[in-house]
Amino acid sequence: MENEALLEKFGMLANERNYQELRVYLDDQLITDIAELIYEDPEQADLIITHLSISRAAAAFRILDFPQQEEVIRNLPAAKVAELLNELPADDRAAFLGELHSEAVKELIKLLTPEERRITLSLLGYPETSVGRIMTPDYIAVREEWSVKQVLDYIREHGKDSETIDVIYVIDEKGKLLDDFRIREFLLVSPDTQVHTLMDDRFVALHANDEQEEAIQVFRVENRVALPVIDDQGILLGIVTIDDMLWIANEEHTEDIQKIGGTEALDEPYLDMPLLRLVKKRVGWLVVLFIGEMLTATAMGFFEDEIAKAVVLALFVPLIISSGGNSGSQASTLIIQAMALGEISISDWWRVMRREILSGLMLGGVLGLIGFVRILLWNSLFHTYGDHTFLIGLTVGISLVGVVLWGTLSGSMLPLFLKKLGADPATSSAPFVATLVDVTGLLIYFSVAYTLMRGVLL
Repeated sequence: MENEALLEKFGMLANERNYQELRVYLDDQLITDIAELIYEDPEQADLIITHLSISRAAAAFRILDFPQQEEVIRNLPAAKVAELLNELPADDRAAFLGELHSEAVKELIKLLTPEERRITLSLLGYPETSVGRIMTPDYIAVREEWSVKQVLDYIREHGKDSETIDVIYVIDEKGKLLDDFRIREFLLVSPDTQVHTLMDDRFVALHANDEQEEAIQVFRVENRVALPVIDDQGILLGIVTIDDMLWIANEEHTEDIQKIGGTEALDEPYLDMPLLRLVKKRVGWLVVLFIGEMLTATAMGFFEDEIAKAVVLALFVPLIISSGGNSGSQASTLIIQAMALGEISISDWWRVMRREILSGLMLGGVLGLIGFVRILLWNSLFHTYGDHTFLIGLTVGISLVGVVLWGTLSGSMLPLFLKKLGADPATSSAPFVATLVDVTGLLIYFSVAYTLMRGVLL
């Protein structure tokens, strides 16, 4: 209801061209409501941004999705674009420019002031997935020989331009990071206290070339709102704040979920992505999985004679391959999630394997027992499987143990193996693991059948 009222009031003022009142009205709204208004009426996005104060325009722009940001920049006059880009925090500006084509970046860089251009180019010089790309140079740094009073005076003078004043950093004359403090540590001591007397030289810092995904784990463990970023010499380059990490964590989670589902990561919202590009993102994996599933037919063709002699074996093929695929999908999803949360690493592979061997045997045992009992019970009621029901049930039961065990091992080890190779573990998606286990599951099933039924049915 509030959004409807906002949209109605905005539309009325825009239609009346009452821009003075429109400016006052927009500046009185929450930033999240402004963003929602832009999404509701995207054709008026440039009008909304133009009639906001520049600080609020930047605040609204930075929380928009990239496609909407691109549309806003495309429709704004060059002077307003320059004003908006120079007002944006350095990390948000670099994140936006990093998504654009190189030609567009070259043109927009020209609109920045020399200082902002230097900072932006510095951030864009780091790898796309590195901590350096998302750090901001806007922080409060003090010297160890200062008093607490000097620190507080400095914060009052320069704190407005800082990304956060919750954490204060201590550097030497060369800019090397010496320590960090929460602001309350300065507020609770005498103004005459020297900074160096409070230092314990214990701090946690990120390296500019660290992976963003690794930084998420550091934030989670350290429970910090901001962390410093240093270079190889320990020089303080900038800071990364928790809001950036939450954004990255959301993107990483979304990307992993899409990959686990057997598709390439979408770089735009689903409804905003052109249909042909959406199909292109999905068709690659489908083709790979389709070709993989064709091996299932090849495997069945290899055992064509056995199937011809005991057609009853074919009845249980869907049961066998689905059980293996499901167990593999379960295992891969659990391991990928555990790796994303930092609960396990490559070095834990043996512990994971041991657990999955036991899990696979127990899970396979449960399914095998159910399958065995079901075959015996069904035959006693309907006489479906003939004189060798017990042997058929035993074949299915043992096969299920083997297939489920193989599925859990494949699903758990494949993500770790890909991580070891430097690939994204999420690419070992549930459909991929299921396809792999389908083919090998048939080999296990017919091998068990041949061993148990040779000379009887085969």
